[in-house]
Amino acid sequence: PVTDGSRELHSLCAQLEFLLQFDLKEKRSFFGQRKDYWDFLCQGLAQCRQEHEGIHFVTSLDKLKTPVGRGRAFLRYCLVHRQLAESLQLCLLDPESLCEWYYARSPFLSPKQRAEILGSLYELDCVTFHLAL
Repeated sequence: PVTDGSRELHSLCAQLEFLLQFDLKEKRSFFGQRKDYWDFLCQGLAQCRQEHEGIHFVTSLDKLKTPVGRGRAFLRYCLVHRQLAESLQLCLLDPESLCEWYYARSPFLSPKQRAEILGSLYELDCVTFHLAL
């Protein structure tokens, strides 16, 4: 199993975060706080389901104060529970929402690249992750 001490884990998480932040439009909350991929994930999952267990878990963690911290915790939660590909796929279903959050260079806006990314993420479902949440 992959654990917190794995170099590959840190590389994977860094690449996932880069991918989710690449060409992300700058948005601000009502109070002026910069929105990040965490906000994109929350909105995308809220449109598809009543409540995602990962979102509920991350929002219950009082120590997490920033959208980036919440996003990282969500990625780890999804890896442990083998839900990363499915969760991201649900967020990528609505083309209007994608255009609202991402500029044209984002690989999420290219059907071919989106399919390749999701295919790779579904392969991660075979990997066991033992991470501290």
